[in-house]
Amino acid sequence: MTTKKNVILSSLQIEQKTRRIAYQILESNSKEKEMVIAGINGNGFVFANKLAAILKEISSVELVLCEVYIDKKNPLNEISTSIAPNAYKNRSLVLVDDVLNSGSTLIHGIKHFLEVPLKQFKTAVLVNRNHKKYPVKADFKGLSLSTSIQEHISVEFEKGGAKAYLM
Repeated sequence: MTTKKNVILSSLQIEQKTRRIAYQILESNSKEKEMVIAGINGNGFVFANKLAAILKEISSVELVLCEVYIDKKNPLNEISTSIAPNAYKNRSLVLVDDVLNSGSTLIHGIKHFLEVPLKQFKTAVLVNRNHKKYPVKADFKGLSLSTSIQEHISVEFEKGGAKAYLM
């Protein structure tokens, strides 16, 4: 039996939502001269790169891009980042992932960054699946979608564009 993929966001819609989130991040950090965009490895980092590109286009804020390495199958394993903690200490940081599913990955990512003093800490996701296991929320989200436990959301970033699917 094949799984049916229903497109919930087209490439154009993802582009529009990414731009809107970038403007929201900028508004939330209007007084900042520098901020850190931290993307969770995999699609979270791809989405963080897309946000960073738009932020560079629409503002003069200096951006530090950071990849957050989390074992998504076992998020209790040690978490590391592509930059040293001093690079984000006392700065405004936005933790980015593509989909907020159960909240496990995002909450463990948040826990990692709470060990270093930050000026401001926000979260951003492209799709917020309103069926969470952990009490975590996204400050910036492209689409909120109520799903059942059996349903899955997948985002595919490709050279020609991106799509989000409900399966």
